[in-house]
Amino acid sequence: MKFDGKIVLVTGSSRGIGAAIAKAFASEGATVVINYLKNSDAAFETSEKCEELGGAAKIVQADITSAEQIKVLIEEILHDYAKIDVLVNNAFKPYVFDSENRKQFHETSWKDFQEQIDGVLFSSYTLCQAVLPIFKTRTRGNIINIASDLVDRPTIPYHDYMTAKAALIGFSRNLAMEVGQFGIRVNCVAPGLVYPTDASLSTKEEIKEIIIHQTPLRRIATPEDIAGPVLFLASDWSEFITGQTIFVDGGLVMR
Repeated sequence: MKFDGKIVLVTGSSRGIGAAIAKAFASEGATVVINYLKNSDAAFETSEKCEELGGAAKIVQADITSAEQIKVLIEEILHDYAKIDVLVNNAFKPYVFDSENRKQFHETSWKDFQEQIDGVLFSSYTLCQAVLPIFKTRTRGNIINIASDLVDRPTIPYHDYMTAKAALIGFSRNLAMEVGQFGIRVNCVAPGLVYPTDASLSTKEEIKEIIIHQTPLRRIATPEDIAGPVLFLASDWSEFITGQTIFVDGGLVMR
């Protein structure tokens, strides 16, 4: 599953799941573009680790909810490398998974929904529009969007977050249908609860235990667990797979 010579953009990759994905690509020889919003120290640390693992890394700060900043991000990558091979839409608007203090539906404003839709769907939409012309000229390209298993099993109803992730899966399927003729594949990876990440730090121990008990593999995912399926979907090993969602939650969701 070598990615020598491949240019991989992973949004929100300074920490957590994104950093694990970036390091996994680097360990297979890729040049990884590490996108971050605020934490430059974490981005630099991830970059150093990518290079230690045998890959190369470029750090680019950009707010992926801004179309203008996305345009600059893509232009900078093309200036340095003249291509992009893989886009991983991992970044999303910060969200805290706290079952006790979550907003009930009647407390959730449309602004809450809109913020998640902008953070999840608008960013993916804008990035996809930016990379598709690049992919089409090469008749090849891979897009992997990070969704959530809560779309299929809303154990705890985080209304705004889950609605945005559900829209992302629908968006991905439609896009896969349209761009497959150009050799471009679009898939989703849907993790369950992943610990430790910033979003899961507020998840109570009793909730973790309930999830572990219901999970056939009897544990919670680590960020590294998510990286393998992403690399698989970006590789030639999955070259006849598109429009799919792989649930990475230890069997909590089975289809």
